Amino acid sequence: MDEGGLFPAARRLGRRMWRGLRGGGQSALALVYDPGYALPAPGAPIDHLRAEMILAFLTDEGLVRPRHIVRPLPASLKNLRRVHTDRYLESLQHPEGMEPVIGMAVDDVRAQQILEVQRLMTGGTIVATAIALRSGVPAANLGGGLHHAAADRGAGYCAINDVAITIARLRARGFTRPILVVDLDVHDGNGTRAIFADDPSVHTYSIHNTDWGPLAAAAATVLSLGAGVDDGRYLSVLRETLPPVVQQHAPGLVFYLAGVDPAADDLVGDWNITPDGMLARDRFVVEQVRRPGAEIPLVIVLAGGYGQNAWRYSARFLGWLAAGVVVEPPSNAEMLVRRAERLHHTLGGAATSAGVGPDWGLTAEDVAALSPGGGRRHRVLGRYTGQGLELLLERVSLLAHIRALGFAQPVLQLDLQQESWDTVRLFGAPDRRELLMEVRFRRDASRLAGMEVLYLEWLLLQNPRRAFLPGKRSLPGQRHPGLGLLREVSAWLLVLCQELGLDGMMYTPAGYFVATFGTRFVDPVRQARFEAMRRALIGLRLVDASRAVEAGLVMDAVSGATIAWEPAPMVVPVSDRLRALVEGPEYEAALERALEPLSYRLRPPGDADERP
Repeated sequence: MDEGGLFPAARRLGRRMWRGLRGGGQSALALVYDPGYALPAPGAPIDHLRAEMILAFLTDEGLVRPRHIVRPLPASLKNLRRVHTDRYLESLQHPEGMEPVIGMAVDDVRAQQILEVQRLMTGGTIVATAIALRSGVPAANLGGGLHHAAADRGAGYCAINDVAITIARLRARGFTRPILVVDLDVHDGNGTRAIFADDPSVHTYSIHNTDWGPLAAAAATVLSLGAGVDDGRYLSVLRETLPPVVQQHAPGLVFYLAGVDPAADDLVGDWNITPDGMLARDRFVVEQVRRPGAEIPLVIVLAGGYGQNAWRYSARFLGWLAAGVVVEPPSNAEMLVRRAERLHHTLGGAATSAGVGPDWGLTAEDVAALSPGGGRRHRVLGRYTGQGLELLLERVSLLAHIRALGFAQPVLQLDLQQESWDTVRLFGAPDRRELLMEVRFRRDASRLAGMEVLYLEWLLLQNPRRAFLPGKRSLPGQRHPGLGLLREVSAWLLVLCQELGLDGMMYTPAGYFVATFGTRFVDPVRQARFEAMRRALIGLRLVDASRAVEAGLVMDAVSGATIAWEPAPMVVPVSDRLRALVEGPEYEAALERALEPLSYRLRPPGDADERP
């Protein structure tokens, strides 16, 4: 973040958004988000798509408009040094310095990625604060809340403290009014409290399960409630203690760390707060600081939340804050379907040709980089032109994730020259030297009676800028490490199925590794053999299990014969009729019969198959 405030592009976006917000009938919430937030977290059950799911829900429901979203830039080291010591910041340049922060060993590349993402999220909190102060509109950063980081150390996956850095920057720029930090993450906001322990102008308020550090501070409310807290206890403490703090401290700015890990289904938290209790909590906080005629500027950061359901609590809250109504978020699977349906109604027929509207986020440079291949056919799967397919990739955020990996100008190439197969390639730059993705597929109505599927012949995902770490074994046939985007690519393919009205996705896995990502083999007997093989390989890492199958180390426990891999069609259902085919009672009964006599195990070391 430049010292003059927002960079010019962000400043222009902010001005447009503020003008729109001042107009009638617009969103009452500003959002800050960047695709770079979506970094998978090793060793922690953090859904790296949490922010993207929240954003997709809010925009798909029309609760927040695209022009109300601002992308941040990373916080500068100058701003980081306002809070963190030089010695600590230097330590974060090395993997061993990051290991105490995340609680496990990491390589140099991963350590730097974590730091870069947290600097980007810190820039997001800075931008959100600037918006809240200048416009008076609540601003939510769909990241941040890194409250365990202190001046000279990090912990709990928090390397730098975004809220503290933002406050220190504000103070350096002349903001003198009192500041209140309301931290309702289930874990103690110990880092923020320690940083401002001697500053009475910053009151840190935290309700959590257990204390993580010293409690003494010039202005702090520290409420540790232990484990097993329910709605009644939680809301009673909040309603009793927060209003006096707001009244007595009289803040000119409030930061709300709206962590969702108090929820009963959180994978890390140990409380039992219901969805209604979570929303009641959030609404109460907002009501205390946004009273009519006395609205205090409010900045919201996500803080903690673990597991693939965490996004729903934040989505409900922010949807209510934006529109004043509670809209229930769908399940993860339903979100994919709804996004596909929204694409269908938004794109229509014309948008799959050359029409590109501003709401899709494509720039002239993006469109200019598109270079579809030649051939007699001009539409992928009979529907999408090159620009239409790129538009879809933008809409499902796959290209945003590619850019977040450092490929600033990805280029799409279409190969439609084969009679029945369509090939889509994605390169990292216009010179097309770095192949990131290659997928070959077709519409196929011949494999399942009365159904049509998207049949995948080939899928390659790789990061040619990465090398395998010393001692790390690659999967069979793997030349480069993967992109880490299999989930996102799978979601894109399922959206294609929805758009085209197909029953699902089908492919024939060439090996054990690929089969683990499918849903079911079409043949229940083949599924039974796969289940028996998976039982024999239990306890092995996926790469080692795959190599064991390839090396013929899985054997029949009775005959001693080697169990070779047998390729057969697998499906990922989309339609109810395909789901019934591979998940219905008849399939389950056949699977049970086929599985009963099977007993596989790993071949003992040194043993060999003695068959002639």
